Order: sequence, then C-alpha cells, then structure tokens
Amino acid sequence: MDLTYTAEEQDFRARLREWLAKTLPELPAKPSPDDWPGRRAYDLGWQRRLYEAGYAGLHWPVDAGGRGATPTQHLIFLEEAELAGAPYVGANFVGLLHAGPTIAAEGTAEQRARWLPPVLRGDEVWCQGFSEPDAGSDLASLRTRAVRDGDDYVITGSKIWTSHAEVADWCELLVRTDPQAPKHRGISWLAMPMDAPGVTVRPLRTLAGSTEFAEMFLDEVRVPVANRVGDENDGWRVTMVTLSFERGTAFVGEVVACRRTLGELARTAKANGRWDDPVLRRRLGRLHGEFGALWRLTQWNVSESERTGGVPGIGGSVFKLAYSHARQELYEVAAEVLGLGSLSLEEEWTLDRLSSLSYTIAAGTSQIQQNIVAERILGLPKGR
Repeated sequence: MDLTYTAEEQDFRARLREWLAKTLPELPAKPSPDDWPGRRAYDLGWQRRLYEAGYAGLHWPVDAGGRGATPTQHLIFLEEAELAGAPYVGANFVGLLHAGPTIAAEGTAEQRARWLPPVLRGDEVWCQGFSEPDAGSDLASLRTRAVRDGDDYVITGSKIWTSHAEVADWCELLVRTDPQAPKHRGISWLAMPMDAPGVTVRPLRTLAGSTEFAEMFLDEVRVPVANRVGDENDGWRVTMVTLSFERGTAFVGEVVACRRTLGELARTAKANGRWDDPVLRRRLGRLHGEFGALWRLTQWNVSESERTGGVPGIGGSVFKLAYSHARQELYEVAAEVLGLGSLSLEEEWTLDRLSSLSYTIAAGTSQIQQNIVAERILGLPKGR
C-alpha cells in the first residue's frame, strides 16, 4: 500500500481546489428536499459543470468517455469536493457510481456509446432495480421474470427500494431469465427505459420523511434484448461488478464528512460543558481512531483497485461493514452531545441520525458483508 502522493497528484489537488473555490459560489440555491424535479435539475446542473470542466467520470476509462484518472486521483477528487462543501452526485448517483461503471466494464461498444455520454453530461438519470419485496437480503432469490419474445424480453414482477425511480430515465434491472437454473445462474442484467409501457412507480416515504426510494411494478414490460449487459443468465457475475463499485469508493465522501462532524461534536461538547464527561471523551476518541482507520482502509482499497484495473475488490465489504456501524455510533454520540436539541426534525443532525440507521441495510446488509468477509477473504466454510 502506497499512502504517499506524487507531484502530479499534488498538482491535481491544487488545481481542483482552485476550480472548486471559483465554481461553488456560482451555484444556485438548493431546492427543497421534497422538490424532486428541482433536485434532479440541480444535481444534473452540477454534473454538467463537472463535465465542462473535465471532472465528470474522472476515473472512467478514456474509451468510456472518462478522463482515465487513477483511483488515487479519484480519491483526491472525492475528498476535496467534500471538504469544499460541493454538491453530492444526488439523483445521478446510480448512473455515475453503479450502472455507468458497470456498463464501462461489461458493456459493448454500442452500449457504451448510447448510455455513458448522457450520464457524464448530466442528461439522464438512472435508478437501481435490484431488491424485491420477498427476497430480503438474498438478492439472488429474485423472482421478477423476463421471457424472451423475439428481439424483446417481456418482464413481469416488482422491485422495492428502487433508488430515485421517481426521476429516473433508465433502470439497471435484474431479472430471472431461466427459472430452472440454480438461482445464481439464471439472472440477467438489463437496462430498462423507465417510460416503457407497464412500468408503475409508487414512492416510499422513509423514516426521515424523504421519498428517494420507491416500489416499482412491472406488467409485461418489453425491453429489447440489445439492452442486456453481459450474456443471458450471466447477470449475477455482472451484478458483482456493480456491487464492487457500490461498496468500493462510493462512501469516500461520507467518511470525510463524518470526520468533519466528529470535530464539530468535540467543539460543541467543549462549549456546552459535556467535555468534562470522561466516558464521552473516550467515545469521541475511539470514533476518531475508527474513522482514521477507515480512511486508511479506503486508501488501501484504492491501491488495490489500481492493481486490478480500476474495479474495486472485495475489501470494500470490510470497509462497508465497519463504516456502517461507526456511522451509527457517531450519531448516537451526537444525540448525547446535543441533548434535546438533537430531537427536532428541523435539525440536520436529526435527519442524519435517522439516515444512519439504514446503513447496516443499504448496499448489502451487515450480515451479508460478514458472510463475504468470512467466505471470500478468510476462507471459512459456508454456513448451513
């Protein structure tokens, strides 16, 4: 693992800081959290600025429309963007962080040319249609069917927790194309247009009151076979590529944000008299060490990604497992430091705390991550 930065990387950081300092004051005001058309326009407007400045798809391969930057440069970009308070990818995160990189790695030349440029320019939004109501954490037990009919698949079934379905143009969709095959071998990965006849979206309201997730019902939806990424029934392998991106560097900016939040909590505790509590100081100190270790683990994963051609490895599961629990404890400590003030739904602290509860479920539950670590890293036998 190489934790040092080259002169080229340091120069990249300096130029990026200069661009962020010039560009961020020019951004329009953020829309209301409930204004999804406004949020889509705001997020895609930011993406267009990144595209015009050469920062869109920074780590994507050049032949996929990206800049071909190293994973370390991508890490620097995510770190500096978070430190500067730049907008997150928002409604575009599935296209930029999951579907886009998967198509870049697994798609044909025609598929890359059709779907990647609109993602990078901020023209189209993707959502993720993986989870199903009866599948729980066992993603491979999905039952949404895709029956071949000439040059189309005819799809029937339902999905849940479909991120940003309410404003999406496309969906990365997992379907069962061979119900007789073992459950991991009869799956295909499709790109489905969200305006196709038979697609119904029903928003779901989260604990924090947001509606970034939705149920999605598919009633004989026709999707061209040409929209399949990878071979028929090879979708599980393609999905593992998608999930490696989802659990790789997708949380980097959030680690930076958590470290900044931890510093704010320490300053608040000193100001309101809670710093005198040795138990609280011990918890803050331990979290400081945990998030410092997570940042080093992120750098290790980036170094590993550079050795494997840019696709994150299974070390992302170690990171995701540790990060999920550390984030939850961070906001438990925040409630202790802030007292009753942290209970108001008007407070950003409260919304962050409610959001933190989902992290041991989102992007693969902690139990699933533990199985991955046990079986694929430690070499332990599968549980019965």
